Amino acid sequence: MNKGNLLTYRPDIKVVDATVRDGGLVNNFFFSDEFIKSLYEANCKAGVEYMEFGYKADKDIFDEKEFGKWKFCKDQDILDIIGEKGDTKISVMADVGRCNYKRDIVNKADSPIDLVRVATYINTIPAAIEMIEDAHNKGYETTCNIMAISNAKESEIDIALDLLGKSCVDGIYIVDSYGSMFPEEIRKLSETYLEAAEKYGKYIGIHCHNNIQLAFANTIEACAAGVSYLDGTMCGMGRGAGNCYLELLLNFLKNPKYNIYPVYKFIEEHMVLLLENPDVLWGYDLPYAITGYLNQHPRTAIAATSEKRKDYVNFYNELIEKD
Repeated sequence: MNKGNLLTYRPDIKVVDATVRDGGLVNNFFFSDEFIKSLYEANCKAGVEYMEFGYKADKDIFDEKEFGKWKFCKDQDILDIIGEKGDTKISVMADVGRCNYKRDIVNKADSPIDLVRVATYINTIPAAIEMIEDAHNKGYETTCNIMAISNAKESEIDIALDLLGKSCVDGIYIVDSYGSMFPEEIRKLSETYLEAAEKYGKYIGIHCHNNIQLAFANTIEACAAGVSYLDGTMCGMGRGAGNCYLELLLNFLKNPKYNIYPVYKFIEEHMVLLLENPDVLWGYDLPYAITGYLNQHPRTAIAATSEKRKDYVNFYNELIEKD
């Protein structure tokens, strides 16, 4: 286990760009081919280890007409974008109960995808392990991303880590889905995960949301504790309040392999247009902070932000009455 501090160079660090996957929740995955191709090229030039193209969603559950193609991440669509594959590996996310993985995730030898990240809640870990075993047997790298971990009990986390530790999964992710956690909590949770990782020979990753403006702080706190796979997105693009800013993360890491200039260029040429689009909304707003502090799902804050609500006292009272 490679523990360090905020000033240590860590060769075990891997950065995962989740802009398309988490950002796709903002615009229903309607990104232009030019955007995706430019993002992949920027990540390759910047030295980012992984780019998550989106979900492997079940088209029998989700209407393909209502979403862009990165909701489904068909292998041919990826190949059409990337052409000749660069150094940046390709990942996709598969949600428990929302992915027909036996049909839609083919053998690794026939796919450009390298890493399958299985997203699960703590109560569906056995189903997640079944998906992970399928992906592993097909030749993929795998992670298990345990969502909404701030709602889980310590005893539940211990059981989950033991089950995953005994499985074939390569890595286990801490996911602050509600953006409600503080650095002290993240450090404690990281130490718990890392203890299991050391016991079972896994690595640990972190994916943070920015509801209370702590996604970057929590990511580097986990990094300092020894967590090695770090998620970020361009300009923090992601559901609701968004995620850890990839450009902040790359500037922070003490690794000469990362080149920030392609990231700046991509932001200048593509993200500025998205940020100026009134129909594509993400980033900190008070309703997100309120749901974060209350440790609630941000769906109510997303609705409030879309409706341009400014009656923050009423919004807060509605949430505490439901809580």
